[in-house]
Amino acid sequence: MPDNFAYRIKGGLPIRGEIECLGAKNFATKAMVAAILGETPTTLTNVPPIGDIQITTEMLTAIGATVSPVGEKTLHIDPSTIYQKEVPMADSGSNRVPILLLGALLHRFDNVSVPVLGGCKIGERKVDFHLEAIERFGGTVEINEVGYLAHRDGPLKGTHIELPYPSVGATETCLYLGVLAEGQTIISNAAIEPEILELITMLRSMGAIIFTTPGRELHIEGVKKLKGTRMAILGDRIEAASWASLACASDGDITVHGVRPETMGNFLSYYQQVGGGFELVGPNSTRFYRSGPLKPAIIETDVYPGFSTDWQQPFAILLTQADGISVIHETVYENRFGYLEALDELGAKTQLTTKCLGGSPCRYKNKSYNHSAIIIGPTPFHAVGQIAIPDLRAGLAYVIAAAIAEGTTIVTGINYLERGYGDIVPRLAAMNLNIERIALNANEPSMDVVR
Repeated sequence: MPDNFAYRIKGGLPIRGEIECLGAKNFATKAMVAAILGETPTTLTNVPPIGDIQITTEMLTAIGATVSPVGEKTLHIDPSTIYQKEVPMADSGSNRVPILLLGALLHRFDNVSVPVLGGCKIGERKVDFHLEAIERFGGTVEINEVGYLAHRDGPLKGTHIELPYPSVGATETCLYLGVLAEGQTIISNAAIEPEILELITMLRSMGAIIFTTPGRELHIEGVKKLKGTRMAILGDRIEAASWASLACASDGDITVHGVRPETMGNFLSYYQQVGGGFELVGPNSTRFYRSGPLKPAIIETDVYPGFSTDWQQPFAILLTQADGISVIHETVYENRFGYLEALDELGAKTQLTTKCLGGSPCRYKNKSYNHSAIIIGPTPFHAVGQIAIPDLRAGLAYVIAAAIAEGTTIVTGINYLERGYGDIVPRLAAMNLNIERIALNANEPSMDVVR
């Protein structure tokens, strides 16, 4: 995606108003992959207008699937026209969908190849789990400089696979493989995020037989074929937590629509602990505000139902405004605190350490990763000119930081942000935030507002 646009944000006021969350990026693209497992068309509604949808659409279209928009937020996907077993890199960029396509397409073709993965540089995000899963189901995988090549000699066979870590992506791959494999599949130590449970619901509606258990175990009875379905993309709980953090950090009042509050889990408890308040005002609507003085907290990210790693960036902004010393212990990705440098420029006081500042078991103990952050507050933010977004989730945190900073901030690198979040400017401007999307002029420092 081109990186010649930016946001100009004049901050410093409490943010008040209402905002509608879009469909979840973390489910929308996975639902598009699930659609190609069916023999008949699937219709997806509440599809967000984001870069990752465009990238995934290009990849599906390139292999022959018919992907047709129906109105603003609806996609009709017909997999019966798929003829190509080599997935090319999308012209608009790359995400982590190709590795999911590898397993899904292996039911249709004896040989499948996909390009190397893209996505945010927030850690190693290895694909070993995905590749090992394919081999456990009876396939073989080769890796070369172009990408990954999977092969099978016959139908894939059900298996018992225990994931070494409850990875969301690896669980998705196992689901795609298991639903059409011959016999029974058991996935132990599976991810149970709301988006995973939503994917299971979608696959069940297509004809898959999947049982969940009280633990992290999924039982699948393979079927011979799946049909298309109609599925609504659930609201983005990560986005909702970001707007909640913005409301509290700016001492504002924001009503968030379009997200089921139960999907936000422990976020709501931590939010109350630091001084945030919320009120349920409808089935999918929640009002967020500051209920009292902001207090420090110790946060440890973890797989669901723990505190999501994608919540920690906007929550860090909130903690900079709390009175005292807060700690964030990141246990999911080893390299997710790069965004703190820009926050320090705005006025935050943070420090990174390789120590595990928390009680949860951590894969990065005694390793040289800066995976714990100390945040000292409260620290008022002041605009410093430009800040550059390093990855998708940090992008929304930077928007929040600019919104509470006194003065005008130019936020660049918005191509990262717009991969996962759509219509940022009109939705925030509909409240009382002074935000514009501007075109950067490569030849001179002046900038033009995009009307």
